[in-house]
Amino acid sequence: MKDFNSGKFISQGYYKSFQPNFINRQWNIDNMEIVSLLSQADRELGRLDMYSNYIPNIELFISMHVLKEATQSSKIEGTQTNMDEAILEKEDIPLDKRDDWEEVHNYMKALESAIHSLEKLPFSSRLIKQTHQTLLQGVRGQKKQPGEFRKSQNWIGGATISDARFIPPVHSTIPELMGDIEKFLHNDEIHLPELLKIALVHYQFETIHPFLDGNGRVGRLMIPLYLVNKNILKKPILYLSDFMENHRKLYYENLNNVRENNDISQWFKFFLVGIIETAKNGIKTFDSILQLQKQNDEIIQSFRSRAGNAQIVINYLYQRPIINAEKVKSITKLSMPSAYKLLELLEKSQLIREVTGSQRGRMYSFENYLKIFRD
Repeated sequence: MKDFNSGKFISQGYYKSFQPNFINRQWNIDNMEIVSLLSQADRELGRLDMYSNYIPNIELFISMHVLKEATQSSKIEGTQTNMDEAILEKEDIPLDKRDDWEEVHNYMKALESAIHSLEKLPFSSRLIKQTHQTLLQGVRGQKKQPGEFRKSQNWIGGATISDARFIPPVHSTIPELMGDIEKFLHNDEIHLPELLKIALVHYQFETIHPFLDGNGRVGRLMIPLYLVNKNILKKPILYLSDFMENHRKLYYENLNNVRENNDISQWFKFFLVGIIETAKNGIKTFDSILQLQKQNDEIIQSFRSRAGNAQIVINYLYQRPIINAEKVKSITKLSMPSAYKLLELLEKSQLIREVTGSQRGRMYSFENYLKIFRD
């Protein structure tokens, strides 16, 4: 990778845009530190993927992984919604916070829709555009050409283009640049390891910045999509937004270092460390979930005739860890008085905790489960 050249800055009059070089070419890894990190990342991903095989009903827990990813990814873009707010229903969110809440939930919809689309569509510009359209549907970016590559110049950082931190390529070159990414991903003659492929594609996508809004979120969504598409993971259970948010300054510095100094090696190292740390955290999370699940099952078994309905409620809480009596009535088909009694039993057993402190409109949180994702 010593011969890597990221591109060049081109004068557009009163500003300079960056024109990246194509990536659809042969790549040679000559850095042993990258090889070592790559090996470690592969091992950790393999360990994480094992949970897809032996955790019963893993889909129950994936939704919380996605919710955390959606919250963190949107946070990088400036939204203020936290996990405790994201799990609430829209009508329970104050009016001044609903825009942020909707952006987080659009992220979840975009990922879910893209995963289903992969069954029929290849990993492609078409898939990326569809994902972008879902992401911006009905939120603040809805007037910025959802699902369409930009037709004008954008920039990153700065109030105006003249004081921007980075200016992506001119819009007329976007179709060719995105086409190059597609060719690269589907070129069977390029034997670059898959993790380095998606690391390179993420960098290139963020550099092209093909949309007027939502580029960061789409770029981060592409990572789990690609890992599932390539069967590196059976389920979308690895998300890098938490790592990128925790190392935001370093993330941007490494991207910029590629453009200005052609240092793709340092970007690869940063990305692989992110994979390793995130996979390890995912493994720890699933271990904690399994332990909690075992404890909960032992408690529920002592409920005797109410055990079945209690399990229905707990299974619901694994996906959305906040509930009220109306929801208990709906999912168990119990009468309202019986729903209240079941909630009282679950609270007394310390499986849930009442969080409103009021007599009316009580909400109950699956606190021990939420704590796993907060940590």
